[in-house]
This record gives sequence, C-alpha cells and structure tokens, in this order.
Amino acid sequence: MNKQQHTKQTLAFIGSYADAQNPGVYTAQFDAETGSLELTHNVSGLQNPTFLAIDEVNWRLYALGEGIGDEGQKCGAASAFAIQPETGELSLLNQVNTLPATTCHIQLDNSNQVIMVTSYHGGMVGLSPIEADGQIGTNADIRQHQGASLLPVQDRPRAHSVFVDRNNQYIGACDLGLDKIIIYKLDLADKRLLPHREVSVAPGSGPRHFVFHPSYKYGYVINELGSTVSAFTYDEEQGLLAEIQTLSTLPASFDGENACADIHVSPDGRFLYGSNRGHDSIVVYAIDEQTGKLQPIEHAPTLGKHPRNFGLSPDGRFALVANKDSDNIVSFARDEATGKLVPTGSVLEMSQPVCIKFLAVR
Repeated sequence: MNKQQHTKQTLAFIGSYADAQNPGVYTAQFDAETGSLELTHNVSGLQNPTFLAIDEVNWRLYALGEGIGDEGQKCGAASAFAIQPETGELSLLNQVNTLPATTCHIQLDNSNQVIMVTSYHGGMVGLSPIEADGQIGTNADIRQHQGASLLPVQDRPRAHSVFVDRNNQYIGACDLGLDKIIIYKLDLADKRLLPHREVSVAPGSGPRHFVFHPSYKYGYVINELGSTVSAFTYDEEQGLLAEIQTLSTLPASFDGENACADIHVSPDGRFLYGSNRGHDSIVVYAIDEQTGKLQPIEHAPTLGKHPRNFGLSPDGRFALVANKDSDNIVSFARDEATGKLVPTGSVLEMSQPVCIKFLAVR
C-alpha cells in the first residue's frame, strides 16, 4: 500500500471534553507513513463525548455523552453514528440515556451486539443492546458495585472501564474505588452481565484501564492512584486473572504528583505502554513472552500536559498521545526493535483531546 492509499484509507476518531454547542468528536485522516493527523470533519451536539468505541465491521462509531435523567439530574448518555467509508464523516443514528449517573468509558463486545458503559461517579456498569440498524437500544442491565477501599477518593465504588476477552465470554470492570477488577460472564442471549469473580490489587492502587496481551495468556492493569502497572496470567476457560507482578510507572527520582491513565500493548506483543499524568510521560516496558513479566525500558516525555489516552496505530509504527491540558495530540514513531518512542515532529492542536481510535480499511 502506498502513502496516498495509507493517507486516504486510515482514519482516526478523537473524543474530547466539549460543550454540546461545540465540536466534540472529530474525524482525522491518519498518514501511516509520517504519523501525522489531519482533521477533516467534526460533530457537535454532545456534552463531553470523551470516550469512543468503533464497530469496524459495520462502520459505526459509539460515543459517550451526558444526558438529563427523569428527575432532572445529569446522567450517562451514548450516541450512535454511521461512518461514511470514503471520508469518515459521521451521521447520527440515535442518542439514548444509559446510566443514572455520568459515564467515563464505553466498550463494544467482540460481536458488536451490545455496548457496555461504566460510571465513575455512580460506581456502576451498564449494558445496552445494539439494534440491527446500529442504533443503541434501551438499557438492558445495570450492575451496581458495592464497597470501599483505602484512600479518601475510594470511599465508594468508582467503576472506570470494561474490557472483553477474545472469546467474548467474560468482561472485566476496573473499579478504582474498590481496588478490584470485577469479572462478569457476558450473556448475550439475555443481554445480561452475570457476576463471576473478583480480583483484588493492592489497597490504594486504583485500577483504571486494562489490556490483554495478544496471546491472551496475560493481561495488564494500569493503577491510577498508585502509579503502578500490575501483570496477570489469564485462564480463558475459567475467566481467572492471577497477579504475577506490580511495577512503578515512574522513574525512582520523581517525587511529584502523578496519576496514571491509559495502557496498550504493541501489536507484536513485545512492549507495554502506559500514560503518566503529572510526570507527563509514556512509560515503556519490555514484555517477557514466556512469563508475561515486565522490564522498564524508558519514560518518554509526551511533549504536552496531562496525557489522557493514547493510541497505537494499526501497524504499530506510531503512538499518538492526547495531551488534554495542553490541547494537542503529539505523534511518536515507535522503534519496533527497542520499543522506544521518538517524536515525529507532528503535533495536532485541538481542544482537550481525550480518546483516539483508529479505523483501518483492509
């Protein structure tokens, strides 16, 4: 595939903090030769559409938002969009309220039959069906978490994200408030999340986002409050995570304030990346593919403030980092041999970017 085809057919979608009157979700053309982004379209009408999920099969995008509940309170909402294949332009299919509290993460199951959303402020996880035309149906299940943990911010449940295993059998919810990953069995027939088991991390850690290794023997959680990453083995048949290691995301010399955010494994399975907000860096680890354990490689400055989420390009050659507080997305080339990140010089200026999702046409 030549440069022109790469540029034409690799799309990136960006979610941001925004008022409903202003653009909140953006379409960009991604140049897979240079790692640069060029904004081409945007949509407004959504309140804080921070996190996105992409249905690559049916060319649809699902975005978080805020709605107004029956009693006039802020609540979670989600919007469905059709993606125009040639341009990436978005057309609204529908918008619905999802949870009775505002939401922070959205995830499709692997068959694109349901969306799952999490509420940090409400400490709950919800599931809604996807209709045949791509619209979001009425909420079908809500699971309210219970309990607390060590720190003042952990005085209640604070569900932060969900992840799905490759068999589409189990989903896990990272609960920052409980210091737990709560695993549910995904019942697609009845559109339910069935409680399965719970896995604890060290008190005060605050698990935020999780990622599976491509082999699915291992998984990794980034802990927002403890500035650590915990590694697990994963038993797919039993839906069982077992912790094997926890490492700091920070250099030993750093003594400032920090909170972790996002985590990704390179497509080749050799390296793990996590974002530090405060130290403003991406931590890079080498993965031992025999054991799943991690070895720190570097802390790459993000050249911006408060790196929220970041995305690895579909071919694994680039990392694009959303620096929310400096209003930019910075592009880095990824050295496939060492895992290290090198700035490409490409910086996209935009308001409060949070989430980056790619859509590559095959």
